[in-house]
Amino acid sequence: MATRERAYTVDDVWRLEVANENPLEKYYLIDGELCIKMAPSELHGETANLIAHYLTGFVLERALGRVGVEVGFHPPGDRRTALLPDVSFISKARMSRRARASYVPRMPDLAVELVSPSQSLAQVRRKAETYLRHGTALVWLIDPEAKTAEVWQPGTERREVIDLDGELAGGDILPGFSLPLKRLFRD
Repeated sequence: MATRERAYTVDDVWRLEVANENPLEKYYLIDGELCIKMAPSELHGETANLIAHYLTGFVLERALGRVGVEVGFHPPGDRRTALLPDVSFISKARMSRRARASYVPRMPDLAVELVSPSQSLAQVRRKAETYLRHGTALVWLIDPEAKTAEVWQPGTERREVIDLDGELAGGDILPGFSLPLKRLFRD
């Protein structure tokens, strides 16, 4: 849901987040366009939690980096884009001190976005394109209602669609990681 009145910056969004009287509403920005991220549904939250659980277990066991949930990121040098992936991963090689009072000034290695009832698949795909354009190496778009996933990588003409019998793979970002979709959608 866009609320474009003017071109916004990362600093504008941070001020809105800090001053927000409704803690269920968060914001993200694509090319200066302010968008509202509504509170997730129960299915959305449970699915994001499971993905974070499996990723965190894998990453911690191997000391590979950090997994985050709804951490804000913006590309270095671009103050008009800020995204809040449902789940993210930054490799140990790309980690720096944690940002304490604003968005992380780099993009994650892996961004996971879930399609929610308040967003269309086209809106979530726009986010995937934005992540890739700004340096994210792997994007998973998860549709909890359809029980499917799309895998996006830079330089690929088409995205891979995974159904309930398939699995998400970590590729070069998380070698050896795999997550069967059936583990996310049990009922």
